[in-house]
This record gives sequence, C-alpha cells and structure tokens, in this order.
Amino acid sequence: MVAAPTTHVFSGLRQHGPLQPTFNLALARLPEAHWSALSPERPLRKLRLISVGAGDSLVTSPLRIDERILHFLTGIACVDERVAPWMERVPCPVHLSPSHLALAAQLAGPAALGASHLSAVLELVGPDVDLQRALAAAACAERGLTLFACPAYALSALNPGDEESVLRLLGRELALQKAVWALETSDGDASEGSAGAGDGLPPIGRRWLERLAGQAFLLRRQRGASLRRHVLSFDVPRARPAEQRATFVAALGPVRVAETPALLPWVEQITAQFLAGAATAEAAVLAAESVASPDDAQVFGAALWDACRRQTRARLEGLAQYVDPRATWDDLVLPPAQKRALAELLARVRHRTRVYETWGFEQRSERGLGVSALFAGASGTGKTMAAEVLAHALKLDLFRVDLSQVVSKYIGETEKNLRRVFDAAEAGGAVLLFDEADALFGKRSEVKDSHDRYANVEISYLLQRMEMYRGLAILTTNQRAALDTAFLRRLAFVMDFPVPDAAQREEIWRRAFPRETPTENLDFALLARLSLAGGNIRNVALAGAFLAAEAGSGVRMKHIWQACEGEFRKLERPLPSELRPLFT
Repeated sequence: MVAAPTTHVFSGLRQHGPLQPTFNLALARLPEAHWSALSPERPLRKLRLISVGAGDSLVTSPLRIDERILHFLTGIACVDERVAPWMERVPCPVHLSPSHLALAAQLAGPAALGASHLSAVLELVGPDVDLQRALAAAACAERGLTLFACPAYALSALNPGDEESVLRLLGRELALQKAVWALETSDGDASEGSAGAGDGLPPIGRRWLERLAGQAFLLRRQRGASLRRHVLSFDVPRARPAEQRATFVAALGPVRVAETPALLPWVEQITAQFLAGAATAEAAVLAAESVASPDDAQVFGAALWDACRRQTRARLEGLAQYVDPRATWDDLVLPPAQKRALAELLARVRHRTRVYETWGFEQRSERGLGVSALFAGASGTGKTMAAEVLAHALKLDLFRVDLSQVVSKYIGETEKNLRRVFDAAEAGGAVLLFDEADALFGKRSEVKDSHDRYANVEISYLLQRMEMYRGLAILTTNQRAALDTAFLRRLAFVMDFPVPDAAQREEIWRRAFPRETPTENLDFALLARLSLAGGNIRNVALAGAFLAAEAGSGVRMKHIWQACEGEFRKLERPLPSELRPLFT
C-alpha cells in the first residue's frame, strides 16, 4: 500500500483544529503499516482500543485512545466502569478440603485451564455455588489468573441495544486483567419458555458464554442444555463430613481445640447438622468469640451453634416464613402413641449422622436418608405445634412453606419453587413445615389427561426431595385419604392427629392460660364438654382473656362462654345451649 503524502496528512489534521492523530498519519509514519488494521474486526476497533471521531472519511477522522487503555498503559489498576456491574472479583480461598484441593488442581491442569487454545467453558455442577466460586478462584490462582464472577440475574439489567458493545468490552477487560469470567446461575434465572428454562441459564447468558473469547466458567446446580462451544463438565460435591470437621477445627485453631478438648463434641454436632464451609466456619467462630469465651466449652459451643444457625437462616428468607419455635413438650397434649412417634422422629434426626455415616447406611443409597413425616388431622389438632416442639428440642430453625403459594399452574414452576426452598434450607438443615399440603395432594386424581399426569409428577418430586433432604421435612394435610400407598411408603413417618377426647380437652384447657393470667373459678371439666380442637381452645382462651381485661377482672366462665359464641360462629357450628346456665 502506498502511503499518502505527508503534506496531505497534515493538511487533513489542520481541518480539525489542533493537531490530532489519524489513520492516514499512522499509515504514513509507522513501519510495515497495513490497511487491514483499520478493519472493524481487528483489535484496534473491535476491542475499542481507540475511538474514531467525526470526519470526512475514516482515514482523516481524528483518533482518541480509550480511557481504560490509557489507565492500563500508565499502570493504573481499575476495572472499566462500563462492565463493572458484571465483574465481581472472587478472592482465592484460604482453606479448601483435600478433596476440593484435588479438584482445583484438576481444573488448573493442562486438560482444563491449561488448554487455553481450546477456549473451553468449564462447567461446575453442584449444590453449593459458593464452593464452586472458591474452586474456580483457586484454579485460576494456580495459573496466575484472576477470577471475576457474575450472577446470571444481573444480566437482565443490561440494555439490549448495548449487549454487543458490553460483551466486547468485557472480553477486552478480561484480556487486560489476565482474568477468567464465571457466570453463576440459579433456578430462577431462565425466562419462561426459553431454551434454558429449567437449567437456570437465560438466553443472554447463553449468548455471552458462546461468544466470549477465551475460557469461562459456568457455575450451576444441575446440568442443562449444552452450549455451542466446547464444554468440560465437573461435578462439585460437598465436602465429606470428616473434611467439614477438619475445616471447623482449622477455623477454631488446632491449639485451642487441643487445650479445650470439650469443644470437639460441639464440632461433631455442628458439622453433622450444618454444611459449614471455610467461610461459614470462620464467621461462626468470630461471632461466638464476641459473646463467649472459648475456655467455657459449653457456653462457647452453644454460641457456635447459634452463629451457624443465624448464618444459614438468611438463605431461606423470602422463600418461607420463619416461625420462632417456642412450644415445648409440656405444651403438647396428644395420645401416648403419637408422643412416642414424635420421640422416635426426634431420635432419628439426632442420630442420623451416626447411623448413616458411621454405621454405613449412606453407602447403600442416598435415597431415603432424609427424615420426612406426614402429619394428618383436622385443623387445630396440634400438627403445627408438634413441628414447633421438634424444632425447639433440636435447637433448629422452623420455616413454614405455604404450598398453596408454591404450586403454580405453569408446567415446571412448582418443581422450580420447591427446589429453591430445599436448596436454600440444605446448608442449615432447618425444619421445613409444608403447610396446607392439600393444595398439592388435592390435585392428584385418576390420570385422564396431561394436567393430571403432571400434578402427580409434582407430588412425586416433592416426596423425592423430602427423601433426600438432610434435615427434617414435615407435610401437614387434612386429607390423608388423598395419598395412595405408594406415596405413603416414601415417607419415614405418617402420624394421625386425632380430635382430642374429653380428658385431653380438659388438659388442653388447663394449659391454655399462662401462669401469669388471673383466672376465677374456671371449671375445666365443664369446659372439656365443649367439642373443640386444641387450636380452637387456644383461640377461645385468648379471646376470653381480652374480654376479662376489658371488664377489669380475672378470666371467668362467662367470658369463656362469650368467647365460645364467636368461635362456634366461625366454625359454623351451634353452641350447646343447655350448657349456657352452667357458664353464668
């Protein structure tokens, strides 16, 4: 190519005022200059290393260096603000378990990150996205690279008209930083009806992974549709129980544990209940140290337990309703058989680690290792209170999931909602109470069409997740008859909560009033003649207390009768009029 005369170059510059560089000047002055450098697909323009101003032609238009490139050339460390919303720096983890260190080394090896010429997407699949981030960051650090992550939902904030430009700037930023990009997905990220629906990968995320130059990570809970580029997939299991214990000991400090061996049983209990990675363990230790001394193993261990419970509680907020479990065994009035069944249920939760892990039952199959139960009975018979009693005895959080809100008419949405709940609860092993299960079981019927068939699939999915859930999951229903024997077989416990008899009603009435409540000559045997369930009795006791407070006296039988009138009216049942004289 013949360069333009110098005089022509400078005359073109003067037309734009102050002296500015142009492609014409570069072609004329730089050795071995070639016209192809001006192509939109070559690095100068494709990666926005320079910007071209307004001019009569491409070669005479003024050129300006991009600000981010200027900072890079002058050694100023920063991230381009135009792509910063989609680039979160992930630090290299301080501690990883031996099995995860081996996996990180595999990711950093020649077959994965080392094979840069493959430009592969490294897919990490597992239940813990935080662990996947840590592994990816460790693998990148091994290769002298930096990891930047982006949750898939953040891509929705991008203006569609800017997608092409932002994607090019992202690729440029990764090249400047010697970095790798990771896209984190979740079940709710794929849009309805999209190609990625169900696997958490929205269409824009799929496009970015397929078009982004260089390697990238895809972090997701389950495998989905493949990409139109080379993908290397790796399973990322949770740390083994022994490794979790070692992680917690490392966070506490081996010297401290050696000096206070009474802490070890607490470590055993905590790691049996909570999926405590390095970050969770370190944060729990710091929180416990702020309220207790490690020298007192009992107090410090209890503080550690509470700290772990608070950390994992946040994951369920917004997905289920937290219930403060205050009810105790003394508050629960049930027949002896039901109380024995609840005690067995409690023992199974407490000793599941010994039976499954130490005694080897989990080596047979992971199915059926969860503790699942069905509480069936009329409203007010104590199903929810029993769940509270169990959670209180186990010192665990209780979350109520309203299945009427989870069930969706759209195919696949119910399972997606249930998956979010179980995945969020997994780390803390919270007690999950699926209230109003009739909303789901009531849909089950003889299979006449695809909708009936899919309703049965939803129930099967719920029971399957309950079987595999490492915590305690409880279903409540008023319609046990809606379940067939195949479903009942998949539940570890099925308990009927009967309407209390007269003796049980009398005991419930005696416990309905707190010790501080002033009462005057209440006839509990007479009150037991009212056919009410425990929940209704508590409603009447509370209403009667308010009536007594308004009257300026203790709770009397007449207040109870007046409260009963409202409760029976709500139940659409007649109040036995022959009892009225006995209440006045």
